[in-house]
Amino acid sequence: MPQIAATTMLQLALLLSALPAQYLVSRWSGSTVAQRFHAITRLRGIWREWKASYLNSTAWSESVHEHMSKVRSLIGLGEGGQVSPEFADPKWTMLDNDQGYFGASRAARSPRPLFVFLRVGEVVRERKANMVGVVIGWDAELRAPPEWLNKVYSDHEEAKALHTPHYKVLFHGPGATSVLVAYLPQTQLERITDVELTIPTLEKYFTHFNGKQFVMQSWLREMYPDDEVEDEEETWLH
Repeated sequence: MPQIAATTMLQLALLLSALPAQYLVSRWSGSTVAQRFHAITRLRGIWREWKASYLNSTAWSESVHEHMSKVRSLIGLGEGGQVSPEFADPKWTMLDNDQGYFGASRAARSPRPLFVFLRVGEVVRERKANMVGVVIGWDAELRAPPEWLNKVYSDHEEAKALHTPHYKVLFHGPGATSVLVAYLPQTQLERITDVELTIPTLEKYFTHFNGKQFVMQSWLREMYPDDEVEDEEETWLH
């Protein structure tokens, strides 16, 4: 028995519905021949537009591509499945380096500048992709290699970003045991309270969640001694 494509079946069903549609138009769209003619003309115009929009393979392909692009952006992936520069390779950003890039410097961040709004251990939301993660480090000013800056910031943006606090944030990756590590400006993040996350490798940085934020391991506390939980919440940030 020959196979009939789904699109062909849909077109056939719509064609078969044309006669009942014309009857309804003649019954409800007016009492004169002229009124019924204009109603049928409008109906045919709607059909042609609908056919071009929803029964067109190109339109469907473009729609699928658009939705897949949105999904990729939500998990930090660019075109071709490549991780976007902001969501850098964990092997690069999570390890120490001699230059102290991406919050990797072991120098103690103390005293903590007033313009650094977020703390290590706080849960944050990334504004663009609406992803939720945990701060695992920060730099009072941008510290990254030139090749990374060229990928992430334009010349105009780079001048401003250089003096903006940047945070290393741990996100859950697309796989069950994978992670994404992003180095993001303060303007791109907002604090979320009373939310505990489950992210692989989180235990390397924190001992537990105290209901307010994640509590740092002793080695991390030495780097960020002023990021401990305080009694007074910085509610003005929200």
